[in-house]
Amino acid sequence: MSAIGNVTANTELVDMAMSYSRSCILCAAARLGIADALGNDERTVEELAQTCNANAASLYRLLRALAVLGITTESAPHRFALTPFGQPLRKDAPNSAWASVVFWSDLLADNWSHLTDCIRTGDTAMQIMQQQGITSHWATAPDANAIFRAVMGTAPTENYLPIAKRWDFASRHVIADLGGGGGSLLAAILSTSPHLQGMLVDRPESIEAAKPRFQNNDLSARCKLIAADLRTEVPRGADTYILKHVLHGYTDTAAAEVLRNCRDVMDADARLLIIEFVLPDIISEPNPQLQRRLFSDLNMLAVTGGKERSAAEWSTLLQASGFTTVQFIPVAEMDVSIIEARTSS
Repeated sequence: MSAIGNVTANTELVDMAMSYSRSCILCAAARLGIADALGNDERTVEELAQTCNANAASLYRLLRALAVLGITTESAPHRFALTPFGQPLRKDAPNSAWASVVFWSDLLADNWSHLTDCIRTGDTAMQIMQQQGITSHWATAPDANAIFRAVMGTAPTENYLPIAKRWDFASRHVIADLGGGGGSLLAAILSTSPHLQGMLVDRPESIEAAKPRFQNNDLSARCKLIAADLRTEVPRGADTYILKHVLHGYTDTAAAEVLRNCRDVMDADARLLIIEFVLPDIISEPNPQLQRRLFSDLNMLAVTGGKERSAAEWSTLLQASGFTTVQFIPVAEMDVSIIEARTSS
């Protein structure tokens, strides 16, 4: 893509600087409900404008941009249809990406816009916005919490099978998935190990949203759904405790609180499985495979104040919280590692 305006010859850097435009285009399409309005049919711009409550001339310009991205196609002048690539933008699509698109391109967008100040001060974007008297998208969007729950832990169960098969659960009896969201990971583990019982632990609203997954099937008799705040309490009764993409959202101090709560209810034979990104000690050259991990690290900085950690940092945090690191097990298919730990003697 060429730069808009003859401002520099280094178009690769400019392309990086302009990459937010795709995010904004997707956000507008999702928030306006264009994919749902199109469905499986062709529609004129005027029809779409009425359905989406949009200005027809402006909507036409957005639809053309979506066509260039392969999301819509213009079959005749001012007449558009949704492409197969664009189908997941529909809320009712089996593989709907609508919630994820809105989560990243809308609800978290203003957090990233304050990244420079986050790095200067060490504060989160929310703290900076509060200091400046700015109200965040998250605070004003009435569907923010519902979108968050729709994004976290609601992927199909089969997506988590690589984790379920990578660690040996044969000698285990009760698995507690702490902060397990919609329960996809726990369901995957229980489905591959029929002898196991499960405990899904999360905040009340997440537990309520997870209930349909565990009703009217074999899992309903094998899994307890427990509402709890992990920084206050961790339920007893499991011999394996799992924290997947939970601790990266916390500072070291807050993460240690959760870990100590886990340690308090674990006996000598129990195991803790932390499933997270593990950063390399140094990054000496470009590595596209590491981008997801490092971008997540900056996302944690801006949004929650948490961080992604290296193997050494994970081991240090665990040791300070009363644990001994047993092993790091990479799960290449999901770009995460299982960090196995036991209580220190």
